[in-house]
Amino acid sequence: MKAKELQLLVIDALEDIKAEDITVIDVTTMTDFTDFMIIATGKSTRQVKALANEVASQAKAAGIQPMGVEGEDVGEWALVDLVDVIVHIMTPQVRTTYNLEKLWSVPEETDQVSEED
Repeated sequence: MKAKELQLLVIDALEDIKAEDITVIDVTTMTDFTDFMIIATGKSTRQVKALANEVASQAKAAGIQPMGVEGEDVGEWALVDLVDVIVHIMTPQVRTTYNLEKLWSVPEETDQVSEED
């Protein structure tokens, strides 16, 4: 599965469990360890855990074994490493604190996924 197809699979999985503020950052020109970072918000630690589980489950169903899933025990920030796509799922306060979009973004390369998409 190509990185772009995997990105779409992750977005669909996140939308299935009602993730908020899904942001895709193309980091292909910034790093060689992944192609895309996807950042999403869960309203609670319980939802963050459910979102991480859904992403990992849908990836496995598509034949992609996650390299790792971290943080789902606490649920404030979960990371799902799918190699070509790294998924960060955070509670609103953790997302605001770490502001990964600012760290990794070049403004014209960041796409916000709207709820209408």
